[in-house]
Amino acid sequence: MTIALETIGLNKQFGGLAVTQNLSLQIAAGARHALIGPNGAGKTTVINLLTGVLKPNSGCIRLEGNDITDLPVHRRVLQGLSRTFQINQLYPDLTPLETVGLAVSERLGHGGDWWRRMGTRGDVNDEIAENLARFHLLDVMNERTATLPYGKQRLLEIAVAIATKPRVLLLDEPAAGVPESERHDILAAVAALPREVTVLLIEHDMDLVFIFADRISVLVSGALLVEGSPDEVARDPRVKAVYLGEGADA
Repeated sequence: MTIALETIGLNKQFGGLAVTQNLSLQIAAGARHALIGPNGAGKTTVINLLTGVLKPNSGCIRLEGNDITDLPVHRRVLQGLSRTFQINQLYPDLTPLETVGLAVSERLGHGGDWWRRMGTRGDVNDEIAENLARFHLLDVMNERTATLPYGKQRLLEIAVAIATKPRVLLLDEPAAGVPESERHDILAAVAALPREVTVLLIEHDMDLVFIFADRISVLVSGALLVEGSPDEVARDPRVKAVYLGEGADA
């Protein structure tokens, strides 16, 4: 098994509070891996550690075998690690066309004059159009992002992440805040992500998790409780105790 992303003995404390405790995870290349846990389990802290927003107190993070523990955020993106956020980080006054165009141009090293280059290169235009089509954004590509339905904004954020050409993508609750009427588009977009991209999904929505994941890790109080296939995790009495308040012998 080729490992795309790995943590070894990862620890993070805020003062006397241990938020991540000796966490060792292995995400296989091409996997659809979900990280779940109750509120306060430390899931977003793990994502912030993986992406360089936070630095661990101890432990190691490896991307495709390379130690990235001390790399800043932008260096990790350049090495193929990208993410989405619980609350979108989009530019409200740009259109989806401009937003995806900026992401593609940044990846190609033309971020400073992206607006001059849009429309001048067929290969870039094709990539932008492909991304917009994949995430059902062609019909709103010229509208200001701030005016889009929230489901479309979430799709746009995933499109931007894919435009960076990641080999590992971290999805932090992509369905959070999306109305029920728009969730099917999110489900479809996540399911259709290119298989060459390894995906780690952090999500509260168990329907999405069990549709998407081929492996699940359960985090409790910053430590790994259970890991296995969706069926194994669903049957595990420890998981039932955490989520349903049932006894461990239930």
